[in-house]
This record gives sequence, C-alpha cells and structure tokens, in this order.
Amino acid sequence: MPILESRTRTLTRILVAAATAGVVSVGGVTAAVASPQQPSATSAQVGSARTAANKAMVVHFMDQLFNHGNLAVIDRFVRPDYIQHNPNSPDGPDALRRLVTGLRAEHPQLHVTVQRAIAEGDLVLLHSHSVSEPGDKGDAIVDIFRIQDGRIAEHWDVIQPVPDTTVSGNDMFSTLSAPQRQWPDPSVSTAASKRVATAMFNEVTQDRDATALDRYAVDPFYQHNPQSPNGTAAAKAFFSSVLENPGFSVSVKRVIAEGDYVAFHALYKFAPNDPGNAVLDLYRVRDGKVVEHWDVIQPVPAASANDNTMF
Repeated sequence: MPILESRTRTLTRILVAAATAGVVSVGGVTAAVASPQQPSATSAQVGSARTAANKAMVVHFMDQLFNHGNLAVIDRFVRPDYIQHNPNSPDGPDALRRLVTGLRAEHPQLHVTVQRAIAEGDLVLLHSHSVSEPGDKGDAIVDIFRIQDGRIAEHWDVIQPVPDTTVSGNDMFSTLSAPQRQWPDPSVSTAASKRVATAMFNEVTQDRDATALDRYAVDPFYQHNPQSPNGTAAAKAFFSSVLENPGFSVSVKRVIAEGDYVAFHALYKFAPNDPGNAVLDLYRVRDGKVVEHWDVIQPVPAASANDNTMF
C-alpha cells in the first residue's frame, strides 16, 4: 500500500531524527529526546534514543487509531502475538481492530487527548482524557504499552469515568505544581525521583506507615483523586484509616518513571477474597519531595475476554 509505506518512511525519518536532533513531534505532541554527547554513542545514549522513539511511536499510534480511525497503524505497529489485558478485549491485532471499529461506529466524534507520556525501558505510559462526544465528561485513562523490536507487544489499561465535581476543585489531568508542564522534565533525575516516590509508596502501602507522607511529601500536595482534598494531612488521614483494615493490601506490578514523574501500577485489595481494583498512582517529584498526585481506579471485573488478568 503506497500511502502506508510513505507514512512509515516518514515516521521512520522522524524517529531517526529524534535520536540525533533531540526533539520529536508526533500526533501534535512534542517530546524531548536525549541527544548524543559524543561521536560514538554509549549504550545509555542508545537506550535513551530508543525509549524516546518508543514514546513517539505510541503517541502517534494512539492519535492515528482513535482520533483518525487509521486502522493501518495496527498492521504497522502491533505485533501478531499482541497480548491484551483490557478485560473487554481478546488478544491479537484483529480483536483490537474490532474494538476500535466498534467504538468509532458508536461514537464517531470520539477524541483522545494525551495529557502526559512517560517512558522507561521498554514501557510507555500515556495518561489521557477520552471524550465520546462534545460536552461529555469522558474518561480518565492510563494505557501502558510494552514495546518489543519496535512494535507494540502488550497492553494494559485502567479506566475511570470523570466525575462532575471533585472535592479539591482540581480536575483529573492538569499540572498545578511549578513549573506547570505536563510532560516529564528532562533536567530532573529519573533515578532520584524514583527513589523518593518509591520510598514513600512502599513505606505507606507495604510498611503500613502513613507518617511517610511527612518525610517524603510537601504541601500544598496537589491532589487529583476526585474524592480527596489537597494537602499531606488529608492524605495521611486517609491512609491511616485504610491501614486499620488488616485485609488491605497493595501489590505493585510495575513502576515506570521519567524525569519528575513516577507511576505505580498496582492491585489494591480490601479483603483477601476481594477481586480488588486496578490502580495507577502517578506522582510528581520536585526538589526531592512529592508535590502532586493523580490516580485512575477501575474495579477488577469477575470475568474477562482474555486469560491474562489486568496485570
């Protein structure tokens, strides 16, 4: 197909340029990319360029697929052995094609806006706002993709309807802490952010110590969970109450970090036999402290169209 081949060549040139020029714009979104610092690229530089290319590819894929109905990107970017964790869809690219075709037939004005994108290693995370039609509150969605040999091999997601109001008055997507940028800050150490956020998350959820928020978070601690007010005191009070339940547990499945953003994909349970909730917690770390929190929560269903679980 000449048109698809032309688009493929164009995207390839964009991704190659990203590895050498330091920036890439795909699907209307611009992402910073580490530029080589010496003539012979180190393994770290090659890995950074590959991760940036993965992110650009996934943003392009989602924009073309959901906003333009371009099913050809499935053939181009999805592996034939594609593994699906969305409980409403079976494995494989054909099932994905049917899913998207059905969604766009039912909601021809469907539009997905990527609010932020995070990539680490072979994983790319998109935090998006999906609106079925103008005026609809829509859904907060986190998609996680695993990339293998330049193509999408596996997909997880967490979906939550956007409510009419929130306790804090903050929406589920904006960035309120300074500087107010949606995408990861490349000047911030990913490793340092990951250490801080992981220490806080583990001490709260695994060590069951809500006072960890005093050590690792700082006010005003902007909160985007619709049911939570801003502030470390409110977060500490919430976890102190939850941790009184001996059946409460959090099983972390994967952690994805880039710059000042750190995401935890986990199973939250409130009783041993509880199917639980798939939860994506996203934290922003600035100057060594956690300053902002977003999450997306979805109950784990009793049945699934695939055998992979949501994790």
